[in-house]
Amino acid sequence: MKTIKYTEAESRKNPHGIDARGLYDSEHAMVSHILLHPGEQLKKHITPVDAIFYVLEGTGIVEVGDEQLEVTQDTLIDSPAKIPHCWYNKSDKILRVLVTKVPKPNGPTKIL
Repeated sequence: MKTIKYTEAESRKNPHGIDARGLYDSEHAMVSHILLHPGEQLKKHITPVDAIFYVLEGTGIVEVGDEQLEVTQDTLIDSPAKIPHCWYNKSDKILRVLVTKVPKPNGPTKIL
C-alpha cells in the first residue's frame, strides 16, 4: 500500500501560478491537489479529458462552460473534457480541491 499526504508532495510549477501538487499518476488517471489562497484563481482553460473536482475545504466559485456556481466543502463537480473551466477563491479562507483527470491526459492543457 502506498500513501501520501498532500503536504509531503512537491508543489509543481504550472501556468496558473498556484499551489498544485501531484498525488497520483498512472497510465489511467491523475489526481492533484490544488490550494487557492484568498483572491487566487485558475486561468480559464480546457483539458482534453474529463476532470472531476472534490472540494476538501473552503468555499469557491467553479465555472464550467457557461455555468458558475459557488460550492462548499464535500461537493463533487463534473467537468467534461474540452469544456472551458476555472476556479475562483473570492472568500477570506483557503480553498482546497482534489482534481481527478480521467483518462490520464496525453495532450496539453489549453489556457484561454
